[in-house]
Amino acid sequence: MVERFEKFSLSIAEISRCWHKLAAEEMKVYGLKGAHALYLTTLYRYPQGITVPELCELCLKDKSDASRMLAILEKKELVRKEGGYGGTVQLTEAGLQAARQVRSRVCRAVEEAGKDLSAEEREIFYKALGSITENLQRLTCEGIPQ
Repeated sequence: MVERFEKFSLSIAEISRCWHKLAAEEMKVYGLKGAHALYLTTLYRYPQGITVPELCELCLKDKSDASRMLAILEKKELVRKEGGYGGTVQLTEAGLQAARQVRSRVCRAVEEAGKDLSAEEREIFYKALGSITENLQRLTCEGIPQ
């Protein structure tokens, strides 16, 4: 069981490390950090804009992280805030273009990363990953059973 834990932990850590490195490389062209990719791609799915709390929930980030990232994106004129406190955040035209490019590259990376999997294996993998995620979330709330 310990070997399985180590393999799982190290694999997840390595996937995260590689993903952050790829995201950083893609965002460099915009003078941004890899962490901004998640915000751009998430905002792209909401052309009408979303509130900061909604964005935090979707990105699994806290308000201070989102505020810092959005301030930088706003300074680069990639997002705009409308409606003051409690209003929405949405991509500008330049932000839409950047998000399209990032999404395109992200899709290419995901395809390349899973190129050795059949459609059936991919479906099973994502189902298993979702199940593991839900179970770990439950364990963080309830604790590990005795």
